[in-house]
Amino acid sequence: MKKEYAIYLLDKTKEDYNLIADDFSRTRNKNWEELNFLAKNVVTNTRILDLGCGNGRLYELFKDKIVSYCGIDISEKLIEIAQERYPGVMFRVGDALNLPFSDNFFDKAFGVAVFHHIPSKEFRLRFLSEAKRVLKPKGQLFLTVWYLPPGKKILLIIKNLLLKIIGLSKLDLGDSFVDWGDKTRRYVHYFSQSEFRDLVERSGLRVKEVAILKRPKGEESNIALVATK
Repeated sequence: MKKEYAIYLLDKTKEDYNLIADDFSRTRNKNWEELNFLAKNVVTNTRILDLGCGNGRLYELFKDKIVSYCGIDISEKLIEIAQERYPGVMFRVGDALNLPFSDNFFDKAFGVAVFHHIPSKEFRLRFLSEAKRVLKPKGQLFLTVWYLPPGKKILLIIKNLLLKIIGLSKLDLGDSFVDWGDKTRRYVHYFSQSEFRDLVERSGLRVKEVAILKRPKGEESNIALVATK
């Protein structure tokens, strides 16, 4: 993917989430049950960074523990919603590709359903590099991305390949657009488990585990990855 188009997609993602912020927040009032394991990895006095925090719902997993939490998101409207939901909690508008924090600052960083919205390998590696930079030595990064079953992934790749051949697509082969009703189409990249692992390892982080998180019947699954600095 050309850098200029990737920048356009980054800007589009910000615009999309500002556009759908209220609807998005209403459909994200609670955390998925399969994310409860994240809380087990957090102890007292942990410094937590929530990358792409949205309406701040991940804070629910940690609010009964004595932690230092900060949520960051590119969407101004989602940050406003998060601040209204959780007064006194640290939320700020910011770019995960250029984090406004010093080196070796956080114990844990979480990125739930955000990494698949980052276009191009260049910007994904920058995301990972920034997460690694702000983590303390032996700090942990937890990421989840949407999972597309192999059969559907192959069809998507074939479709994108044909469109690229005839000059009708600027997307990479695992990319797609996902409708949010009739309001917009969000950019997403569908990772395989091996692609996900290889990219994170390329950033210099050590991958501890990659697994598919099963969701309730009829709902799409996610891939979860745990890495250490």
